[in-house]
Amino acid sequence: MDALKFNKIAAAVLCGVLLIMVFGKIGNFIVNPVTEVTNAYPIEVPEGSSTKSKEVKAVVIEPITALLVSANIDSGQKISKKCVACHGFDAGGGNKVGPNLYNIVNKDQGKVGDYAYSKALAALSGKWSYEELNKFLYKPKLYAKGTKMNYAGLSKVKDRANLIAWLRTKSDNPVSLPK
Repeated sequence: MDALKFNKIAAAVLCGVLLIMVFGKIGNFIVNPVTEVTNAYPIEVPEGSSTKSKEVKAVVIEPITALLVSANIDSGQKISKKCVACHGFDAGGGNKVGPNLYNIVNKDQGKVGDYAYSKALAALSGKWSYEELNKFLYKPKLYAKGTKMNYAGLSKVKDRANLIAWLRTKSDNPVSLPK
C-alpha cells in the first residue's frame, strides 16, 4: 500500500468521525433531549428522619447483691466447669491460659504478679468487688474492650450470682456478703 492511499483512508475516517460529532451537537441543540426523570413509585420520606441512624441502647446489668445471699454454691461450681480449661481455682495453683482465680474477690484488677494481662485489663484500677465481677462476667469484652478473654459471658443474673458466690468460697478469708 502506498503512502498516498493510506493518507486518503485516514482522512476519510477522520472526516467521518468529525461529521458524526458535528451532527450530534446540532441534533442535541435542535431537539433538546433534557428530560425530567421521576421514580415510577415515589417514596415519601418524612423530614428529619435518617435511615442510617442507629439507636444506641444502654446496657443495664442487673445488680446481684441481693441474690448473693440466696445463691446456690453447688450451681456456681457447676458453672465454673466452663472456666476450668483456662483458669485455676486452687490456693497456690499456677496460671493457665488465664490467671488463677483463687481469692479473686476484692483482689486488685489486672494485678497478678506472674501473669501477663492484656493491656485492657492491666489498665484497670480498683478491686474485683461483687458488682465489678458481675459486670465482667456479663460480657468480658464489653467490660474491658480489648481483653484477651474469649468468653461470651453469662447472660443470666442468677448464674452470675451463683458463680460469684462459689468464687467467694475459694479464699482463705472469704469476703463478707454485702448487706
